[in-house]
Amino acid sequence: MGLIRNIREEIRIIRERDPAIHSNMEVFLYPSFKVMIYYRMAHKMYLKGHYFLARWISQKGVRKTGIEIHPGAQIGKGFFIDHGNGVIIGETTVIGDNVTLYQGVTLGGTGKEQGKRHPTIGNNVMISTGAKVLGSFKIGDNSKIGAGSVVLEEVPPNSTVVGVPGRVVKRNNRLLPQEELDQINLPDPVREDIAGLQRANTELTNRLIDLEREVRSRNKQAKL
Repeated sequence: MGLIRNIREEIRIIRERDPAIHSNMEVFLYPSFKVMIYYRMAHKMYLKGHYFLARWISQKGVRKTGIEIHPGAQIGKGFFIDHGNGVIIGETTVIGDNVTLYQGVTLGGTGKEQGKRHPTIGNNVMISTGAKVLGSFKIGDNSKIGAGSVVLEEVPPNSTVVGVPGRVVKRNNRLLPQEELDQINLPDPVREDIAGLQRANTELTNRLIDLEREVRSRNKQAKL
């Protein structure tokens, strides 16, 4: 894909997914647009074995945008970072097509692995603000990672993950349409667990009250 075609594609993606952009010219000020230009240059140098030059270009991009993408990372088509300050993408990360990341996302390693140390992100995945995906495993296609989640193990396709550590709370949901990148209306497993405990406690309390009534009734009958 040529430079002009790359720029047109970036403009299309950013305008499609960020309603705050009102004109094509605004896209040129957008951190996601700038960092992808630096990434593509750095990635070409990395593939040619010019590792120092690749990192030098990459670090210029970090200083300009606050987004750190290692030049060794592999990124598919339709990639988008919304308000990307603090986003970190590690060297052996593999990102599929039509993936959206938000502010503060980390695609990192655990520090205990060699070789492939970073996650593989499937197609049509959304990773919400502040989420951390740490380790060499896959996030399945069409999945959502909730804001602030810490994901430490593989996620099946078509799943929704929330919590620390992250756990799957919805699976085999419909495919994730890019126009419905909802970070808010996700299940809350802690609230659901507490609600379940409250229901169980209410049932036990009601059962105890019934038993006490039965005992009092029997005692009265025995006295008669």
